[in-house]
Amino acid sequence: MKKLIQKYRHAWVAVYFLLYGPWFIWLEHTVTRDFHVIHTEIDDMIPFSEYFIVPYLLWFVYMFGVVMYFFFKNKHDFYRVCAYLFSGMTICLMICTVFHNGTDMRPAIDPQKNVFTWLVSMLQSIDTSTNIFPSIHVFDSVAAHVAVMKSEDLGKHPHLQKMSLVLCVLICASTVFLKQHSVVDVMGALVLAYILYPVAYGSSTYAISERRYRRKALG
Repeated sequence: MKKLIQKYRHAWVAVYFLLYGPWFIWLEHTVTRDFHVIHTEIDDMIPFSEYFIVPYLLWFVYMFGVVMYFFFKNKHDFYRVCAYLFSGMTICLMICTVFHNGTDMRPAIDPQKNVFTWLVSMLQSIDTSTNIFPSIHVFDSVAAHVAVMKSEDLGKHPHLQKMSLVLCVLICASTVFLKQHSVVDVMGALVLAYILYPVAYGSSTYAISERRYRRKALG
């Protein structure tokens, strides 16, 4: 048991969700009215499609799979992807805290039409139309894909990296086709992902952490 705890002691980073969870829930219950509506003409040109609920929900599998892969496979990469994800998610919550925002684009859904509309109606019942900028769904997906692309281990499996790209794009697209987000939210998340990239994968940061990791690996 002692060896197991020592091997996976990097699980301590999960304490972040003791901050993120209550903060997110507080925002969901606090920002319910008098918020800035994010809605553009481009959003009106994008049709609603309930079928995009599939990649939207696959986000949970994608994120869990990527993080758990690095957790068990490479502690060094695990710390990097967590630094990327957690810094961006925190900034998203900070923005929503000071800039109350939401959308008014959600269409009326007939949950009895098919299983996809039922899933969309379930999503809407538990996920408010506020706190949407920047899109955490999009930011996390991009951060996860970057981690996949930067991994030496996964670099040996280009087909997995291509699958990651396809899923990342579909998840990002699902946010606007389901009317969960505006294109403004998507662009905001992409800009945030670009700005925060050096936090975990910048040339200097990457080189320093890589040297430290190799020294530890060599004993």
